[in-house]
Amino acid sequence: MIESLEKMLAKGVDNPLLRFGLGKGYLDQGDFPRAAEHLRRCVDQDPKYSAAWKLLGKALEAQDDFSAARDAWTQGLEAARAHGDKQAEKEMTVFLKRLDKRDPASS
Repeated sequence: MIESLEKMLAKGVDNPLLRFGLGKGYLDQGDFPRAAEHLRRCVDQDPKYSAAWKLLGKALEAQDDFSAARDAWTQGLEAARAHGDKQAEKEMTVFLKRLDKRDPASS
C-alpha cells in the first residue's frame, strides 16, 4: 500500500487523504518520523482532520516528543469538537490524560 501511495505522491498527487494514508502506513510499520512528516502535511492541508491529529500525536509520543504530542492532541480536540467527532474527541482526551501520567512535567 505504501509503495502505491508514494508513487502517487511522486507523480504530483498530494492531498490530505493521501498524506493520511502514508502517515498511517508508516505509523503501522513503526517508522514514526516518516509517519509524523506525512501526518503534519495532512493537517497543514486540512487542519480539521481530527483523525490525522490523533495519529500525529501517536507518532510524536512514540518518539518521546511529549510536548509536540500534547500540542497535536490539543489541536485535534479542537478539530474534533468543531465537527462533532465524538469518538476522536474521547480518544484524544484519554491520550492526553495518559500523557499527563507518563510525563507530568508536560502538563
